[in-house]
Amino acid sequence: MTPHAPSPRLGLGQSLAFAIMVLLALLVCAVSARFFLPEPPMAQAMQGHLDQRPIAFLTHVGTGITALLLGGIQFVTRQGVRRRWHVAAGRIYVVACLLGAASGLVIAQFSFAGPVAAAGFSGLAVAWFATTALGLRDILAGRVAAHRRWMVRSFALTLAAVTLRLMLPMPPLVGLDFTEGYRAISFLCWIPNLVVAELWLARTRGRALPGLAEGTA
Repeated sequence: MTPHAPSPRLGLGQSLAFAIMVLLALLVCAVSARFFLPEPPMAQAMQGHLDQRPIAFLTHVGTGITALLLGGIQFVTRQGVRRRWHVAAGRIYVVACLLGAASGLVIAQFSFAGPVAAAGFSGLAVAWFATTALGLRDILAGRVAAHRRWMVRSFALTLAAVTLRLMLPMPPLVGLDFTEGYRAISFLCWIPNLVVAELWLARTRGRALPGLAEGTA
């Protein structure tokens, strides 16, 4: 598709927030990659998944890393950047999200924190799969604006990998047992992300999303 008018640029505050988000995502990717080592350090909490369901767990980790690395890039595409890159990276991102969600749904059923945490992480997996699949459906049908909005939601859920890790130290700080806090985190790591995405989408409705020229995909 041919680009039309340039899209609005992010403001200073939004640019700073985006940069922090990308840095945190890169840090999560680097830390998560340790699970592919022969003897990963600090893996005690995930040892059960590694021992009993390694394919599902390593699929989830690998595809999550891929989605985090590629997702943010899709939102800083500018006019003049070759559309081929956006399309190729987008295809990989979609496959990574769909596989990551499916494998995440499997491992969610075995959460050490019981059925409440299993429900929270299962909800994340289903929402992540659905938003990505709907974004894929819309781009295949040529509905570019609707595609972008679904992919904003998808990436907000991809970033649950970041918000989860930011929240993990919090239960003891607010006087909660870690397991009890983890049950709450299984919902809080992704529902607020989706709320923020919806608020931002409501503000930008009817306008090109920052970083993407109207008519590109």
